[in-house]
Amino acid sequence: MNRRETLTAMLALGAGACTGLPAPKDEQAPTGTNFSAAVPYIPTRPEIVDAMLDLGAVGAKDVVYDLGCGDGRIVIAAAKRFGASGLGVDIQPDVIAMAESQAHWEGVTNRVKFALHDLFDLDLRPATVVMLYLSVELNLRLRPKLLAELHPGSRIVSNRFDMADVWRPTRSIVVADTPIHLWRVGAGV
Repeated sequence: MNRRETLTAMLALGAGACTGLPAPKDEQAPTGTNFSAAVPYIPTRPEIVDAMLDLGAVGAKDVVYDLGCGDGRIVIAAAKRFGASGLGVDIQPDVIAMAESQAHWEGVTNRVKFALHDLFDLDLRPATVVMLYLSVELNLRLRPKLLAELHPGSRIVSNRFDMADVWRPTRSIVVADTPIHLWRVGAGV
């Protein structure tokens, strides 16, 4: 069985297949702030993942959180490239299952974890770098939480979407016609 067939089979079995544990019978996506309709799952292209990690200056001591992680490619890449640890959160069980499978396949389950969780209820304090690929509206709604919970010097990197005129990025770059924005907590807030 090739890699794609393995991932597809594990995904068909559900999230429990990825961890070796049975999936809870009542497992459902958190309902506090459902943003799945507003933000469809769109995988981040590899060159954008690399640019986001570079712009965020991710290193081995970092704890990278990816809010709306999809298949987990950003935290997996952070672990593989830099030895960082990470947490990916999403409210869609199928993409969490895919992320767990991919982390297992890439051999980084000791460095990354994934959780079915509402990002507005998540404790961000352990994070040193937060990755986003949401929307301007969701970024703005997250801004107070980011500022309240992240430590000074923490980095926030967003694929494509900024925070309008409310919070100007510390730096922005364009890679493959895609803007990527960086904010540093405590700088220009």
